[in-house]
Amino acid sequence: MIPGADEYDIDLAIADADVERLLTARPANVQRADELSYCRNVFVPLTTACRYTCTYCTYYDPPGQADLMSPEEIRETCRRGADAGCTEALFTFGDDPDDRYTAMYDQLAEYGHDTIHEYLREACEIALEEGLLPHANPGDQTREQMATVADLNASMGVMLETTADVQAHGGPRAKNPGQRLATIRTAGELGVPFTTGILVGIGEGWPDRAKSLLAIAEMHERYGHIQEVIVQPVAENERWQGGSPDLGTMRRVTAMARAGLPDDISVQVPPNLAPARELTDCGIDDLGGVSPVTVDHINPEYEWPALRELEAVADAADVPLVERLPVYAHFVDDGWLSDPIEDAVEADTPAGERFRSILARGENPADTSGTPPK
Repeated sequence: MIPGADEYDIDLAIADADVERLLTARPANVQRADELSYCRNVFVPLTTACRYTCTYCTYYDPPGQADLMSPEEIRETCRRGADAGCTEALFTFGDDPDDRYTAMYDQLAEYGHDTIHEYLREACEIALEEGLLPHANPGDQTREQMATVADLNASMGVMLETTADVQAHGGPRAKNPGQRLATIRTAGELGVPFTTGILVGIGEGWPDRAKSLLAIAEMHERYGHIQEVIVQPVAENERWQGGSPDLGTMRRVTAMARAGLPDDISVQVPPNLAPARELTDCGIDDLGGVSPVTVDHINPEYEWPALRELEAVADAADVPLVERLPVYAHFVDDGWLSDPIEDAVEADTPAGERFRSILARGENPADTSGTPPK
């Protein structure tokens, strides 16, 4: 039983036999991808307020220390990203902050908004004006919250992390796997291309990893909306001293992801956290979003690799490196884009031309003429 499944009316038919089959998957059972893709993004941490206090997370700040980026800061950050050749504005903030964050709500009122999602909508509008495609990752969301911003996002996301009840999520405001799955389901119901993933090494077991991957696969089979699944190792930081998964674990779980997910879902590892070069034979086909202008605000101790390092990973695997948009090309081809995002892609602007050039690139190696991540 997945914790919270009944509460959120999550009905998943994960058979024990399927779990057992997936547990046998190894790198030798999957094929190396024909290419590796990546996306240039600019990281926009809208707020570090979060209702959760996960023991492995350094992103959140306690009440009194968390505030909001101003509209001017959002615009300046997006403009720097666009000038550096980015295509994605990655908006992050902690899961729907609770009423302990009184100062943040005072700021929202100052900016003319009642809720964080209303403000996120304004932030997405700014990104589009500056020539970037928004990808918002605001944690758990109700249908009303997601619908507030969905049409202004090329894609959205939330990490499932695990379907298990783990101590690392502990405390009175612990993450609820059922609620996470409900958010993924809502994206499917609203027709939003979606990114999710599992977090490896936070106390889950091998059967839990298999169940998490199979839960994602079943959600995709229902709605067809999952574009990529991130296989992310937990990383040592000032709040987490519980260790990180070793290479053997990462190789096995990455192969499990490729074996357990439909072929049209990309398998991604974050190259600043995972040993990407040692995982290319485990079925990965994407290296995620990397930024030439901002740090990874969720894992600030782990720098983005430079583009030449991504090229080295692809060269070692003897496959091309291909740049992509924050929404995968097959979703564009199949008509998933909302009108505002389609207008941005089709616009007679330098940004629109860049979007279309990337979509048209197909099997050709990525254009590396822009400013590389540093």
